[in-house]
This record gives sequence, structure tokens and C-alpha cells, in this order.
Amino acid sequence: MATYIERLNAAIRAKRTPALVGLDPRFDQLPADVLERARQVSSDRRQQMAVAYEEFCVRIIDVVAPLVPAVKPQVAFFEECGAAGLEVLETIMRHARKRGLIVIADAKRGDIGSTAEGYAAAWLAGEDPDAAAWPADALTINPFLGRDTLDPFVKTAIERQAGLYVLVKTSNPGSGVFQDRLTDGASVSDCVADAVEGLARTTLCPAEHAGSVGAVVGATHPEQLAQLRARMPHVPLLIPGYGSQGGTSTDVAAAFRADGTGAVINSSRGIIFASNRNEYRDRFLAKEWEQAVEQATRDMIADLAQHTPAGALG
Repeated sequence: MATYIERLNAAIRAKRTPALVGLDPRFDQLPADVLERARQVSSDRRQQMAVAYEEFCVRIIDVVAPLVPAVKPQVAFFEECGAAGLEVLETIMRHARKRGLIVIADAKRGDIGSTAEGYAAAWLAGEDPDAAAWPADALTINPFLGRDTLDPFVKTAIERQAGLYVLVKTSNPGSGVFQDRLTDGASVSDCVADAVEGLARTTLCPAEHAGSVGAVVGATHPEQLAQLRARMPHVPLLIPGYGSQGGTSTDVAAAFRADGTGAVINSSRGIIFASNRNEYRDRFLAKEWEQAVEQATRDMIADLAQHTPAGALG
């Protein structure tokens, strides 16, 4: 049995990069060929969205699977499609697992007691993809309801060798309204970070110097990222905000250990909709959108290798 952090770091070392591709499909930005096929299947918009998201995400996965260790489907986009979207999400996640990718479900679940247990049971498949309805290796969770609400997720994660990423300092501009508020000299983010470090220690893999309970910390707050990394030495980090939200490779450098592990850096729109970006629109035809995705992924990998300790992985 391999723990989540062992499987994640093995994948990072095998691919020689911490780049994480976010699967955030947006119907109005999809390639024309994908939209056309979806519209031929059904006249119902939600069904069209589900069909299009499945084709688009499966094709993205096939492009990036040889290049990156993990993908992160954003559950909200699939929920918008109704029941068909959730079925498609399962299909996409299973396809990613079959292609050897770590799958992080970005669902930001969080609740009390048996409700938290239900969320954990539904999403945390861990090492065995058949252990949960949605076969995620790891899940993002929201700690706002309190420290005790994290325990059911941690219990299931330990049982199934799964991972967790607790929201600590998010990348959105307004995160500081709540997360930066001070009590006795510590911010809310600091308090959550201390709890997450404690939980990471309960799942510690000594060989990796880290546990399977991680934290979400945004690239758009580089000073706090460095401070929170020091506060959570045994916590794997999931870093949103790189690329389209303005975070740079230099901003995320403090997230890593010297060997290039310690974090995964997410890029969603900048990768999956690369063909809409000026630097790739001029190089690839609209029908060559998959080539644009591949090039954008390779460019991200090179950027992280050049400006962060991820270069040690090569």
C-alpha cells in the first residue's frame, strides 16, 4: 500500500515536474469541432455541455498524460450540467486514472459529522479507484466549520490512502477579508495552517518528510506563501493562481523543497484554452488546439524548471 504523498511524489519525479493541469471547461470557449459534435447529439443545452466536456477533457488528458503528474477537475463546471455532468465527471476521472495521472477533485467540500463522512466516502477513492463513486486520489476541503469537521475526511483519507488539500490562503483578490483577520497576533490563515500541519504529521511518511494532508495556498500572495510554507513544513501544497490569475514561477518558488517536491502548481485556463492566447493563436490553427495545449504545458514545465527548485527534478 502506498500513501497519497508517496504516489504523488513518485509521479512528480517520474514526470520531472510539479505542473498540475486544471480541467475547468467553459462551454463558450470550447473548440468549434467539439461544440459541433455535441450539438448534433442533443438539443438540450445541459446535455450538450456534458457531451462536449467529456470529449474536451478526455482529449486534454490524452495530451498532458505523458507530460504532467496530475490533473484537477473543477467539480462546479460538471455540476452545472446536472446529472449528465456528474456522470461525465466520473468518466473523465476514471480515464485520467487509467492514463496514470493523479486526480485531485476540486470540490471544496466541508460539513459536520455524518455529512462530512458522506462527502469523504463519495470522493476519496485514494489508491483504489473503485473505492468511491468519484475516483479521486485527493480532494480539496473547506475548514470554515471548524477543526472537528476535518477529522472525518482525514479518517477516510488514512483508510483509503487518499490525500486532502485544506483551504488555507486562497488566490482570489478578496481572500484577505476573512483569511487575513488577526486574533492574538495570528491570522485566520495562520490558525488553519497550524491545524493542517498537525494533521499532516498524523499521516507523516518519513521517507518523504511530508504527510498526505495538504493545503491550498495561492500563488497570488507570494510573501504569505513563503511564510505559510515555513509554518507548515510537512504539508504538501496545492498552488492555484499561476498564469491566468497573475502568479508567476518566481512567486511560487518558496513552495518547494530543494529536491523539487513539496507542491503542485495549477494552471487551468492557460493550458486548456491555450489556443485562445495570443502567443499560441499565432502559431497554431484553430483545429490544432491540442498542439497548443501541449506547447503551453511544455512551456509551463520549462518555466517552473528555470525559476523554481523544480529544476532539480530534471
